[in-house]
Amino acid sequence: MTPASGQESTGRAETLQGSLLQSDTYAGYQAVIEPRPLTGRKVLAIALGAFGIVLAVNLTLAFVAVGTFSGLVVPNSYVASQSFDADRRAQAALGWSLAVAHADGILRLDLTDAAGAPVRPTSLAVVVGRPTSARTDRALSPVPTATGFAANAPLDPGAWIVMIDATGPGGVRYQRREPIVAR
Repeated sequence: MTPASGQESTGRAETLQGSLLQSDTYAGYQAVIEPRPLTGRKVLAIALGAFGIVLAVNLTLAFVAVGTFSGLVVPNSYVASQSFDADRRAQAALGWSLAVAHADGILRLDLTDAAGAPVRPTSLAVVVGRPTSARTDRALSPVPTATGFAANAPLDPGAWIVMIDATGPGGVRYQRREPIVAR
């Protein structure tokens, strides 16, 4: 029986209203519970909550990204760009090629000229570090070998980048960044 009419319920409320109404039976009485209407305030709260979550995640990821690697490669990119093409042409004119290998804690650099002969630059600076962080960068002290140079470089497993800055004849700079994977 329903409390309002005193008559027995036939279950018509559930079938007539479909899924919009929910029914609950307690101690023989059947009560129909209507869901709360979706108001403008609820829609606004849902939209603001969703955008707030997206904004919070984006800001968190941006701060973490900038904190690990600033993206700074040169102090002033405009000044560096003024001589980039001339430096690139001078470096290409040297005809040097570089092969980098890492095994058993030793970094090997085979620097050769166009004829395949080993090159002995007037100065050579080698820095190894992670591609995404400058915190692990460290300078190496390469020593000459029969085919190039070698340096003691015990590296943790993962991706590394080898940065080479050599000076050739006439003061021409030879700069390369070579990615390697230490195992």
